[in-house]
Amino acid sequence: MIVNDQPYGSERPYNALRLASALSKREQAEVRVFLMGDGVACAVAGQNLPDGHYHLDRMITGLLRRARVGCCGTCLDARGLSEDQLVDGARRSTLEELTEWTLWADTTLTF
Repeated sequence: MIVNDQPYGSERPYNALRLASALSKREQAEVRVFLMGDGVACAVAGQNLPDGHYHLDRMITGLLRRARVGCCGTCLDARGLSEDQLVDGARRSTLEELTEWTLWADTTLTF
């Protein structure tokens, strides 16, 4: 699954992570999520949001128990983000790894 959108500008990242979480609970599914573009900000730890609002960083933390999450390194750099700002388990990745994941996958979804 590839997530491109900024965390709270639309509900695309929220819906992508909801679907990834649901899929990851299925025994026959192995889920990998790649955050790129503004989507890398979804994995920034400690997001401060109003009460009652969903927290994408917490959703990713829960997802990491059953899935892999990679963040585009070039996209992190372009936004002044470092790997130590990400939730534990989300990691800096590369376009080469995304290429490998895409070739590996039976289905690729883009949000």
